[in-house]
Amino acid sequence: MGFGIKTDLATGRKLNLDKSYQALIKPVVEKNDYLCVRADEIKYAGAVEVPMYQELFSADLVIADLSTANLNAFYELGVRHALKPRTTILMSEELLQFPFDINHIKINKYTHLGDNIDYFEVMRFQKELDEIIKTVEKSDEIDSPVYRFVRNLKAPELESMLKNAHAVAAAHADIPVPDLVQQQTLSNIITEAEKALKNKDYILAKGLFQTALNLSENKQDPNVGVNDPYLIQRLALCTYKSSGHNEYTSALNAALKLLERIDLTRTNDPETVELAGSIEKHLYEVSGETQHIDKAIVFYQRGYFLLHNRHNGINLAYLLTLRATTDLDPTRDEKIADVIWANRIRRDVLGMCKKDSIRIAALENQPAPVSSPVSKEQESIINEQKFWIAVNKAEAHFGLGNLEEYAIATQEATKITYEKWMMESFTTQLSNLEVLLSKLKEMIQDT
Repeated sequence: MGFGIKTDLATGRKLNLDKSYQALIKPVVEKNDYLCVRADEIKYAGAVEVPMYQELFSADLVIADLSTANLNAFYELGVRHALKPRTTILMSEELLQFPFDINHIKINKYTHLGDNIDYFEVMRFQKELDEIIKTVEKSDEIDSPVYRFVRNLKAPELESMLKNAHAVAAAHADIPVPDLVQQQTLSNIITEAEKALKNKDYILAKGLFQTALNLSENKQDPNVGVNDPYLIQRLALCTYKSSGHNEYTSALNAALKLLERIDLTRTNDPETVELAGSIEKHLYEVSGETQHIDKAIVFYQRGYFLLHNRHNGINLAYLLTLRATTDLDPTRDEKIADVIWANRIRRDVLGMCKKDSIRIAALENQPAPVSSPVSKEQESIINEQKFWIAVNKAEAHFGLGNLEEYAIATQEATKITYEKWMMESFTTQLSNLEVLLSKLKEMIQDT
């Protein structure tokens, strides 16, 4: 399976695959007395393919989570099906569209909520996976389509496989590997990087994500590039957030340069274009150069139509209002056009806020589960979502001139548990928007 936060390009949603692994898979596998290992938890040096093939062959049980149509996961599933006739379990998030070649194989589905998985969904799928593992253990049924089709095909023997694997490893033993690689797995490094990012220790987080990216790129052939979008997105974020005031502009440009590695000009990954839009917006704020406004609008517009979420919508509306106050809109008609477009988006955001509020209320109204890390984390994520819904609603109403509704939504936000930076982010943008609306009113009246 993939690791970290990946985008499902078919739906534009972000899925935290680490949550899937830690909440749905690992506890159930270990409960059944297996040692559970994911690829990023393997210590390796040299060619990553050696331990990967070895584990795919020698594992008593393999679970393939195909969520986000992860190319590596599909390839590794093919390798497993070629090597072993049975004990391979397939699973995925429920909205994955399966290609023809595997749509006749049983795939066990679960429901993801983006950055989180609902407590009750965790309990349901854990029970289902537990039953599947017990059934697979007792059954002699072939689950590999390769061995099902070629009836007399014999699986390779473990001893000869390991002998060949060790020979390959020995042939590449002279490949230099950083000391840190010998001591920690990719999973350890990324976990510590995410902790540092959450604690706003951006310098440490940047170093750890850079180490993780270097480790993931430790290939036999140095000319083969590996650009994991999640690691590059995280590294770009930490690159500009870790810089001091004097280096801020160069750090923002360096972050954009990193995003170019994952095809920034053509990508349909909403996370990538959203981050690029934020960087361009910051570049305008520090330089005053209006070309960054147009670039930011292009990125947020792509994110808005790809993902159609509140965050991209409210920022796109803000930037359109900003553009209307500059020479980028030289005529009164062009200014009015951007204002109308911005207000339509704000009304759309209000509709999304309503839908998201209903979804959050449904989660809150479920029977209270027993205390657990999953339920506590879900409560924290729900509170954060409620805050952003409230402030997005407040900004949308403010931009539309609905000041009474704006005051009510702002009051809602203050009653929700939030971190200081969250409220500062809202109030800063709202203050800027107030200045823009006042300036825009004068400009349109004057013309």
